[in-house]
This record gives sequence, C-alpha cells and structure tokens, in this order.
Amino acid sequence: MAKYPTHVPLNPLFKGAVATLSAAGALLRPARADLVAAVGETTGEWQLQRLKERMLADPTGTGRAILEEKPRITDEFLDQCWDLPPHTFGGAYAQFMKQRHFHADDRPPVRFVDDAELAYVICRMREVHDLWHVLFGCHTNVFGELALKALEFVQTGMPMPGLAVAGAQFRLKPQDRMILQQQFLPWALRAGNNCHDLMTIYYERHIEEDLDDLRRLWRIIPAPAAPKPAPKASGSSPEKGPSSPAPST
Repeated sequence: MAKYPTHVPLNPLFKGAVATLSAAGALLRPARADLVAAVGETTGEWQLQRLKERMLADPTGTGRAILEEKPRITDEFLDQCWDLPPHTFGGAYAQFMKQRHFHADDRPPVRFVDDAELAYVICRMREVHDLWHVLFGCHTNVFGELALKALEFVQTGMPMPGLAVAGAQFRLKPQDRMILQQQFLPWALRAGNNCHDLMTIYYERHIEEDLDDLRRLWRIIPAPAAPKPAPKASGSSPEKGPSSPAPST
C-alpha cells in the first residue's frame, strides 16, 4: 500500500533488483538523475533514519521544525527570490538558477523509500542541493558536482554520494582526476566537517539575509576556483574539459 502520493512499494527482492540495475545504469550514464535517485532510495534507508534522529535531536529545535512543517524548495520558493538583491542568499540562488536554466521542480520525486517521514528527509536533501552550491560557491562542472557530492557524503553519511564520487572520478582524464583528488576532495572533507549541520538549517527563513554573513554564521569554507583550461598549442584542436558531470541529485 502506498504511503505517500509518489510511493512505489516494493518487496525486498524487487528493491534489490532496482538497486542493482539502477547502480549499473548510473555508472554507465552518470547524468541520469532518475537512476542515481533510485540507487539512493534503495540503498540508504538505514542512514535516513539516523539523519532523521539527528534532526530531531538538533538542540536549536530547527531540525525538528523542518520535519514537522516539511518546507519544500520548489519553483514557488524560487519565485520569492527573484526580486531580492544579488548579495542576499535568495537573490544569489535566483541568479544561480537563472544562469543555468535550472528549475527547482525538476528534481525526481521520491518513490522507493517506504517510510513517509524518511521519504521527506531524502526529498529535503535533494531539494537543498542547489542551495548548497550557492552557499559554498561551488560551480556545476564535473569538479564542482563531485566535490559537492563528497561534501554531502561527509555531512550526511548517505552511501550514494560516496559511491557517485568513487565511480564517476574514474571517468575523468588522469590530469583531471589528479586535480579532483588533490584540490577538491580535500576541500570537501575540510568544509563538510567544519560547517554547521546542513540538514538542520531552515534555509527558507534566511533568503533575505546577506550571503557572506550566512557563510560566516554557518562556518562555510568556499570551494576552490574552477580550474582554468590548459593553453592550446598553435594549430591544435580545442581541448575539452571534463564533460561527464556527476548527477546533482
């Protein structure tokens, strides 16, 4: 029996099959957000319970408030940010989404988590991903996506971000993999351990506040700058940078 509108109940055998097939598909086609989402939902339910308990235990009460009120980051929320000054959190988020032609409603729905409360927890993780891009100044090329996934793994302990980083980095050219391992992954470890618990921030209440002030408040360490393309030799064909970004879901 369905526990929420998008729920697809599966017995353990079918859930294992979905996890295995989705994982194989995600490794071959890492930009397939639906496959990545399915792996996360079918392999991380035990960790979602721990995240829920952590939010309930948040001493400020904010984590509990999020679970009780269940705010959503949707296009309706994005609409509230359009008229905000660019130095504000909400204004910076609106510009980030506009520049990339992103829509907040584009995230795939949660389907395979059997508990409605835990389904909201993973939904929340999914929906605040782009807010984390803004907070950390993290670009959306392959380095930025993999670095933010690594930070997400440090913060949440969910297996899927860690698996995404472990698998996707080996699709990179050797020099790009070295940049990822020497610059971006160490940053993710440091930033993820240093910052506030990202799952217990009620982002919707802070959209009118100065972005730099919030970064200081939440102990945010900005991401490294995007690597510059290597100079081309005369007469050579344009060198392509990393072209298979990790999925952002």
